[in-house]
Amino acid sequence: MKIGIVTPAPAQSRYGNRVTALRWARILKKLGHRVTIDQNYSGKQLDLLIALHARRSFTSIERFHREHPDSPIIVALTGTDLYPDLSVNQLARKSLDLASRIVVLQPKAMEELRVRWREKARVIYQSAARSVVSQAAPSRRGFNVCVIGHLRPVKDPFRAAMAARLLPPSSRVRVFQIGGAMTERAAARAREEERINPRYRWLGEQPPWRVRSVLAESRVCVLSSRIEGGANALGEAIVAGVPVLASRIPGSVGILGESYPGYFEAGDTSGLAELLARAETDSKFLRTLEQHCENLMQLFKPAREEEAWATLLDEIS
Repeated sequence: MKIGIVTPAPAQSRYGNRVTALRWARILKKLGHRVTIDQNYSGKQLDLLIALHARRSFTSIERFHREHPDSPIIVALTGTDLYPDLSVNQLARKSLDLASRIVVLQPKAMEELRVRWREKARVIYQSAARSVVSQAAPSRRGFNVCVIGHLRPVKDPFRAAMAARLLPPSSRVRVFQIGGAMTERAAARAREEERINPRYRWLGEQPPWRVRSVLAESRVCVLSSRIEGGANALGEAIVAGVPVLASRIPGSVGILGESYPGYFEAGDTSGLAELLARAETDSKFLRTLEQHCENLMQLFKPAREEEAWATLLDEIS
């Protein structure tokens, strides 16, 4: 089958939708299909279109449906689709009406879907393979904390750095931020944080092997986003054996569960600082986080994601 994946993320991006598109392409090729990735549908002869982002990919979805009305369309929902586009944007809603199937990245996303959409929606967790480097011991030079993601407002990227400033002088917490600056203003903010905050270092955009290395040296990973559909970084951290301190948002609660003890309220610097201090000083609490995340590892096995895609394609073929 000829499958086209469209994603608004540029080709050079190493995060978010582009990472998802590349991983899905590998899975679909392994299943025996021919796959292309583009930012927009340009009229290629395809048997199936997979579109990431209901609103931003609407033009591609509408064109493919118009030119190939009998061919299936799978729409994958991102964080901004779910929170809040579906409630306010007509194009996002029309994309779901045109979709043959809808993919969401965690089960709590189903709560945002109308009944007519929910019936054709499927949950596919984003897999992450555990590498050799991810099994290395954490750094002994300090209590390393990593933050992974582009410097975008929706990620609230400097929350961990600001929380680290509130820790007592005895704390050995060091925050390592991985992610490219989307604007010069964000880059300037990161450089200023480095200047005033001795606990913080911005590493910029890094290749996957370097991200895995930083994760392996970390004791916890902070996911401070205000909106997520189902973060790649969350699965990567869990598979690497690194527990997460996460903002209490649906995209993270849908994966970690309602009872997870490592939540802080989105935007709550003091709350995150308290969790960082507790993770550093309370070994029992840290082990509780580790055990909870270890129990979730099976959700992110590559074989599970591959099987989910094979089942989905069987449904629409």
